[in-house]
Amino acid sequence: MEDYSLLKNIKSPSDVKKLSDEELGELCNEIRKKLIATVSNNGGHLASNLGAVELTVAIHKVFDSPKDQIVWDVGHQCYVHKLLTGRFDKFDTIRTDNGISGFCRPGESEHDITFTGHSSTSISTAFGLAKANSILGKKDRYSVAVIGDGALTGGLAYEGLNNAGKSKEKLIIILNDNNMSISKNVGAMSKHLSKLRSKPSYYKFKEGTENFLNKIPLIGHWLSRRVSSLKAKIRHLIYPETIFEEMGFVYLGPIDGHDLPTIVEALQSAKNRKKPVVLHVNTIKGKGYSFAEDNPDAFHGISKFDIETGTTAPSKLNYSAVFGSELCTLAEKDRRICAVTAAMTDGTGLCKFSEKFKDRFFDVGIAEEHAITFSCGLAKNGMIPVVALYSTFLQRSYDELIHDAALQNLKIIIALDRAGFVGEDGETHHGLFDISFLNSIPNIDIYSPSSYDELRRALNDAVYGDSKLTVIRYPRGGEIQLPDYAKVTGRDFDVYGGDNNEIALITFGRLFAYAAKAAENLKTKGIRVRLIKLNKIKPFNQKALECAIECKNIFFFEESVKSGSIGESFGSRVSECGKDNKFFLYAV
Repeated sequence: MEDYSLLKNIKSPSDVKKLSDEELGELCNEIRKKLIATVSNNGGHLASNLGAVELTVAIHKVFDSPKDQIVWDVGHQCYVHKLLTGRFDKFDTIRTDNGISGFCRPGESEHDITFTGHSSTSISTAFGLAKANSILGKKDRYSVAVIGDGALTGGLAYEGLNNAGKSKEKLIIILNDNNMSISKNVGAMSKHLSKLRSKPSYYKFKEGTENFLNKIPLIGHWLSRRVSSLKAKIRHLIYPETIFEEMGFVYLGPIDGHDLPTIVEALQSAKNRKKPVVLHVNTIKGKGYSFAEDNPDAFHGISKFDIETGTTAPSKLNYSAVFGSELCTLAEKDRRICAVTAAMTDGTGLCKFSEKFKDRFFDVGIAEEHAITFSCGLAKNGMIPVVALYSTFLQRSYDELIHDAALQNLKIIIALDRAGFVGEDGETHHGLFDISFLNSIPNIDIYSPSSYDELRRALNDAVYGDSKLTVIRYPRGGEIQLPDYAKVTGRDFDVYGGDNNEIALITFGRLFAYAAKAAENLKTKGIRVRLIKLNKIKPFNQKALECAIECKNIFFFEESVKSGSIGESFGSRVSECGKDNKFFLYAV
């Protein structure tokens, strides 16, 4: 059993402040051991947390959480924060049923300022917090946003920077730069940061000059202020102006994100500024665990693994892989087909496509809105774009779906991964809203396959049968075996069961496998059941409705929020028929 003699006694950030430099170094070692041990059992985000150990310790050494409010972008790196804010005793439960969340959750701790899980939100949130503090006269408080370089590919980050930079708030943005995101970073910002990373000596030169001048008796502080213009000229001779300075921020860095004394010193320096600051910190994703350092992509979000070998259980076939394989098959025959994703190449099954069809593969970074509108441009000029996103992240693109795609009747296919409940990642990642907001958009078709074969056919139908915005939604993980009678399907819906049925069970997607089992159980009790599986859920076929209303009791099951759901629409249509059917909707 590991000895966590320091870590187990950290009940709040105030305990971190009591430790000596030597003890802080040992604390970092204990944290890494705890991270590796826990994630090897529970799965989770390992590499990003290993890379942020010293940074997080330094933050809690310098700032006074929760008075100083720390906002973690996405939350992939918040495990260390949880360990330092009184959750060591519960940490073994992370990402388990009734355990602590793998992301920040305000109900869990006063140190979790906001829910996290979606990218690029921290700067806007922290600026709002800082502005509120200023208005309310809470001048002794700081707002801190911790954002990764991958999250800087998201447009909301720039909106926050653009508004915050010219203010005078006590806002400190910590750029945790590990040159990594879920997928390889792309775009101009990635190149800009690469240039900055190559010149880490600038921060030490600038800080050293200020310290030297300030120590000169009587005139030191005056000299430090007077030579500011000279320092600026020297800086411009050595470095181009950074994008952050052009936006109005004081830019500090880059510094070594694993040199604890240097990080503490830099954070103290950032606190002493009279305007918003960007502190650029270079870290190594997976730091301290060789397998994660060597393969940070694989250890970003990982299932259970063997600590000694770094190996996980062999991957099983899943919907993402089936989608990616079928798309490659179609793309080999048709040069119009291209794939677009938003920093989710691995997760959406597009690795093989990205290698085989490099000129037709586009990872646009964490920019779902751009992904949709960019695809509209592709479609306008004759391409067939297939946009692969997680359901929870498509929420960002609602306006683009309406204005740029549906309104203009453009043929775009959205492969919507992680639809429905996703398990361990929690509420910010469940795909429970896509049906409701897509159901409100006219001129759109939605498929919800119940098996791999149905997914393949839906993709083929979308590519060669439909001529509008089309969504194919499917769950995380693998298919659930269907009964033999359900192997052959119709295009829009299927009906199983004869006449004179008492009950109609209606559903779609992976819930159909459970509905089929329920139907079999009811039949053993002498209850006649008609089972209806919707394959295309928008628009649903009128004949499916006619089959349903022949049964007195209609039960509709759906893995979605109830308001705006397909079941709600179906139930409305049932009532319009004017019969005495009883309709029951089961949704979230």
